[in-house]
Amino acid sequence: MPLIYLFILSTILLVVLQLGIFGIVLAKLGLSPDSAILLFISTLLGSFINLRLFTMDTPSSEIPENYPVPHSLFNPFPITRGKTIIALNVGGALIPICFSLYLISLHSVTASQYIPAILFVAFISYSFSRPIKGLGIGIPIFIAPLTAALSALIISPEQSAPLAYICGTLGVLIGADLFRLKDIKHIGAPVASIGGAGTFDGIFFTGIIAVLLA
Repeated sequence: MPLIYLFILSTILLVVLQLGIFGIVLAKLGLSPDSAILLFISTLLGSFINLRLFTMDTPSSEIPENYPVPHSLFNPFPITRGKTIIALNVGGALIPICFSLYLISLHSVTASQYIPAILFVAFISYSFSRPIKGLGIGIPIFIAPLTAALSALIISPEQSAPLAYICGTLGVLIGADLFRLKDIKHIGAPVASIGGAGTFDGIFFTGIIAVLLA
């Protein structure tokens, strides 16, 4: 993720924090202020870290010479013609997954509630996401949170806040990333990060906006 993009994102989030909106979101999720700060910092720093998962063949050889390769935690990502490395972004995928599992246990959200909600958000995310040449998968930022909030309010009004975060973040990861893996070979990128560039903002803001709306 480019540094200028993270700078803009950080500036926006600082404004949100000053307005108290982030505090409202975390209070609705049952988090303490210390836990909120830890989650925020971990997510932001984790967006720089990608864990290599596997490599897939790609017919595209049109990779830019100065392509910005994402950082790897354990080893560098080499650019290989005819190959695309699939990685997992810590801040945009691993942390939201772990936090969603924590919310499920904390609020006793049942499988009959979160599974249909996640699948519905995943379907909408897949329908509105598009491959971006040389980058990854992009999705309009407000589609998923609106869908997640609506789904949560319909399925479980009393658990709408945690359910909105769970189905929003996991729905985007499944619909805009996992369901789109078949399209990765056609975007001409040597490295594709699940929850990274293209969908990081969608996943992060989906959680915040969905909880506010729920």
